[in-house]
Amino acid sequence: MSSQDTSHTENLPEEQGKGAVATHDNPFADPGMPPHEHRIQDIDAKAAARTERTIALLFVISMLSTVAFIASYVAFPVDKIVYVWPIGHVSALNFSLGITLGLALFCIGAGVVHWSRTLMSDVEMVQDRHPVSADEDVRAQAYEDFRIGAEESGFGRRKLARNTLFGAVALVPLSGLVLLRDLGPMPEDKLRHTKWAKGKRLMNQNTMQPLRPEDIAVGSLTFAMPEGMSEEDHDFQVQIAKAALMIVRIQPDNIKDKQELDWSHDGIVAFSKICTHVGCPISLYEQQTHHVLCPCHQSTFDLADGGRVIFGPAGHALPQLQITVNKEGYLEAMGDFAEPVGPAYWERG
Repeated sequence: MSSQDTSHTENLPEEQGKGAVATHDNPFADPGMPPHEHRIQDIDAKAAARTERTIALLFVISMLSTVAFIASYVAFPVDKIVYVWPIGHVSALNFSLGITLGLALFCIGAGVVHWSRTLMSDVEMVQDRHPVSADEDVRAQAYEDFRIGAEESGFGRRKLARNTLFGAVALVPLSGLVLLRDLGPMPEDKLRHTKWAKGKRLMNQNTMQPLRPEDIAVGSLTFAMPEGMSEEDHDFQVQIAKAALMIVRIQPDNIKDKQELDWSHDGIVAFSKICTHVGCPISLYEQQTHHVLCPCHQSTFDLADGGRVIFGPAGHALPQLQITVNKEGYLEAMGDFAEPVGPAYWERG
């Protein structure tokens, strides 16, 4: 047994085990604490070493369980069903995740409890209650008691148990990180792209017919979408939420922004229908001022001046789609929007 263990057993409080004796006048006297009984780990260094190895084994099992949790998350598909007796048919993914994560957490808890019950100091100290506000001497004694308790816990001396505990606790949070996969695939650059592409005709969203310049009168507002999209598509709502387009015709002399004029055709301009505040669809157009109003929070944009914001909480101008007329006389896109549509996000340049 080490010198620290010896000093621990030799310096036990003498008062432990002593108390008042019951008498006729005081039959319910406090008998005091029972005599302290040493554990096998306190008197046998080999037993203490075996216990430390057991604790370390629990922490190692926890680490392996965390690794198995991550491996199960990658290996099992969501729709795989297996038969587990006596439960029955269950999801292989859910079952493996539950078993491995539960085992990882259980082994950490069991290891810590076993450590505290077998290797840390178990001497019970009795102290009279005192006022909440302590004086300097009491605070100094508290700090000293904490220091002694830290030494007696063996946390610095039991390196095998301590290091495996650190490893188990460090690995367990990884279980939560891999669960982020369920939030869906990474967007990558999908937020920057829509269904618009060079050569795609502008389709009237009401009639589903391709638009010609003569179909759009001065002062009118027309909604369009890319050629090739259909309401029957499984992702139609997702795609139209980014590709929705509004088309207006303005007298070329009234267009203030040079790029807007270059990207238009005979005064026909095409802007994203999605408000750059929180993504509401814009539908209110005032032909005299060429302003469009978002009905959600009253953000107002000037379609004669590059779609810039003139009122409201929106932080960016409406993205413009460059258009032209093809050989058949239909309006078509010259490419995708030059910037992300809708609300601003951190990757916006």
